[in-house]
Amino acid sequence: MQPAAAAAQEATIVSRDVPVAGQRVLASAGAPARFNLVGLHWRGPGTVQFRTRSLAGRWSGWQDAAPEAEDRPDAGSAERQRLASWRLGNPWWVGPSNGIRYRTRGKITRLRAFFVWSPSHGVPARTLQKAGAPAIVPRRGWNADESIRRAGPSYAPAIRLAVVHHTAGKNGYTAAESPAIVRAIELYHVKGNGWNDIGYNFLVDRFGTVFEGRYGGVERNVVGAHAEGFNTGSVGVAVLGEYSSLAVTATARDSLARLLAWRLDLAHVDPASTLSFLSGGNARFPAGIPVFLRAVSGHRDTGLTDCPGTALYNLLTPLAGRVAEIGLPKLYAPTVSGAVPGSVRFRARLSALLPWTVDVYDAAGNAVASNSGYGAEVDWSWDASLVPAGSYSYAIRAGAELTPAVGAIGGGEAAMAITGLATDPETVSPNADGVADQTTITYTLTVAANVTVAVRDDLGAEVARISKSWKRAAEHAVRFDAAALPDGIYHVEVSAVATGGRRAVATTQIAVSRTLGNVAAARNSFSPNADGRADRIAFRFQLAAPAEIRLRILKDGKWVATPFRGPLAKGPRTLEWDGSKRVGRLLDGGYEAVLEATDTVATSTVALPFSSDTRRPDVRIVQRSPLRVWVSEPARLTLRFGTRTRVWDVRAAGAVRVPNVPRLGIARVVAWDAAGNSSLPKSKR
Repeated sequence: MQPAAAAAQEATIVSRDVPVAGQRVLASAGAPARFNLVGLHWRGPGTVQFRTRSLAGRWSGWQDAAPEAEDRPDAGSAERQRLASWRLGNPWWVGPSNGIRYRTRGKITRLRAFFVWSPSHGVPARTLQKAGAPAIVPRRGWNADESIRRAGPSYAPAIRLAVVHHTAGKNGYTAAESPAIVRAIELYHVKGNGWNDIGYNFLVDRFGTVFEGRYGGVERNVVGAHAEGFNTGSVGVAVLGEYSSLAVTATARDSLARLLAWRLDLAHVDPASTLSFLSGGNARFPAGIPVFLRAVSGHRDTGLTDCPGTALYNLLTPLAGRVAEIGLPKLYAPTVSGAVPGSVRFRARLSALLPWTVDVYDAAGNAVASNSGYGAEVDWSWDASLVPAGSYSYAIRAGAELTPAVGAIGGGEAAMAITGLATDPETVSPNADGVADQTTITYTLTVAANVTVAVRDDLGAEVARISKSWKRAAEHAVRFDAAALPDGIYHVEVSAVATGGRRAVATTQIAVSRTLGNVAAARNSFSPNADGRADRIAFRFQLAAPAEIRLRILKDGKWVATPFRGPLAKGPRTLEWDGSKRVGRLLDGGYEAVLEATDTVATSTVALPFSSDTRRPDVRIVQRSPLRVWVSEPARLTLRFGTRTRVWDVRAAGAVRVPNVPRLGIARVVAWDAAGNSSLPKSKR
């Protein structure tokens, strides 16, 4: 290729400062002769919109410059600080264009536009293939510019969840344009925003092609810049396009499912599970706030954004179910607590009943211990009290088709350690309502030691001494009542001193918030069958301060619905859910209503069990005199004898005698269950 031709194929970016001059609609000033991606930066509390003119002369509709304002690095990181004073718009793929106009609302003091021209090469991208994964276009396949990366990758200790996004811009791109879109996003993220690299870990186009995103290795826990406050410990996957209303193609859904199945399997994460994730800080969740998330979450779950669009977001629950079914069997949540010498415990969960083995190796790779079993749970404690200190590794296996869990077991200095420190719940609400008034602090001690458990404020001052006693090498738990502490964020500190002067300290956070209290369901069961009777279930609670509220409905830990999300003022509140209006029939059975209240301190979470029951009870009059009635479940009986009415509660299924009723005449009975379903009337003379 000649130099001129090569230059024509390179992606370029130019910036233009746009004079605002107090005008709400700004002219197309200084736009380059051609561009196909636009990103805006501005200063001031206002908002910016823009529209572009295609090469054919047609103007697009107005677009918000930053619909996903929290697509960015974590607060405090170097790449976040480079343009900390600017508000960053998203990269919008607009297709070949040559004109732009801007519209502002509110106060805007400066406005800067970035224009990217990223041509399509028209050459099919080469892919790499990983076992169990869809074909992935590596960075060289979409012509990533490795020379512009500002720093090497950072890695998280583990991946705990996936965050699904959509990008911004037109959905009508061609398959040949997809690599150009990814390359344009990289150029804008690095040259425009000042980030180290492209923000997403993976990108998927509407044709099902998967692209490697941020540099560092598709199989490694690369920290991205896609969900502020939640980048470390997550993998960010963006679907190219905007899906507020347009449907996601079947090929994109399939590739997204196979990509997540492979990547979460590497991390041993159950796609259908839920978890509590400590926020690193953003506009919605301050740093240190525990946030309830699904293993396959949308970006809108972690911040103040509508990303991914509703059409994509509504697919996440069935998508997680499909992801969980791909590539079975699987091993979930492997944990290893303890150190050598001492006691080491290996735990994991399997997707089915399987034979399993745990093998331990020394630094030379020699097997030094092994155990096996059969079942859906792996749980083995290795007595390594007489094993010399050193470096050891382990492998948990359950057949050749299952991805094994491997890792290191610390030795030497790690022999004196406090591991697995956690609080449950992480946010306590000591308001004497009987819910989350106390927390349980758990930790594992690798050797016997004198242990002190204390609570400290942000300045490090001790505000509570929970316990001080000699503890053996094992798991321990202690209860803590925070009634004496004001609302705020505190640090639980566990310190241990063993023989020979060996010491260890571990800390974790605990939040105290009395905002949410007296949470209760108006009924324990309802009947969402659209008959107008007991289709709704109400949840009542008290807010001691204004809070951001989210009510979710779960079944077996999986998301079903979000009846409410938004701010509420202090005072008594009631939220209702009409289960009969859910798309698709709601199955009978047990559910959980998870209510979250986020105030200036923390997120408080309360889970309430309830059930859906749309089946009518069955009732029969076994004997007229004396009156004996059989009912199929606990129910309230309404009995009529001519003009007289009698009500009788039956607390268990079976036959029951109803006393003090007329012996003559026709007896009629109807049974009402707790969900509001009524039986067919039965009568007997």
